[in-house]
Amino acid sequence: MNIDQARVRFDELRAQEADVSPAELDAIWAALDPVRAEEVLGAWKGDDFATGHRLHDKLVAGRWYGKRFDSVLDAKPLICRAEDGSLFSDTKSGNGEASLWNVEFRGEVTATMVYDGSPIFDHFKRVDADTLMGIMNGKPALVLDNDQHFYFLLERA
Repeated sequence: MNIDQARVRFDELRAQEADVSPAELDAIWAALDPVRAEEVLGAWKGDDFATGHRLHDKLVAGRWYGKRFDSVLDAKPLICRAEDGSLFSDTKSGNGEASLWNVEFRGEVTATMVYDGSPIFDHFKRVDADTLMGIMNGKPALVLDNDQHFYFLLERA
C-alpha cells in the first residue's frame, strides 16, 4: 500500500461504524510517514476506529475530547468535556499527564506520548498536515484487547 492509498483507506475506515480490521489499520500505519515530537504541538480533537476495542467505551464514558501538547514536556493525554461543556485535563483517569518523545516503534522513530503515571505509550504518524494516526502501546493488560492495540486519530483543533 502506498501513502496515497493509505490516506484514502484511512478516511474510509474512520467513517466505518463497525468491524474495522486492526490488521488493515496496521497496513495503513506502515505506509504513513513518521512525525517528530516537536511537530505535533498544539490542540487535537480525537476519535477512534470502530474495532470493538474495550477502551472505546472507557473514552466515551469519560467524555474524551482529544489531546493537547503544550510543549514536549507538557502533554495532556485526556482532554475531556465537563458536564457544562468546558474542556479539562482528566489527570485522575490518566494517572497524571504526559510528555512527548521521539521513540522507535515497529522499526521507525516517531513522535510518542509517554504517560507520566502509567506504562502506556501513544505512537503517532502523519496522515496529512492536520491529521495523525495513533496506536496505544504499553503493558498488555492495560492496552491490548484480544491481543490488539487501540487505534485512534487526532485532528488539529
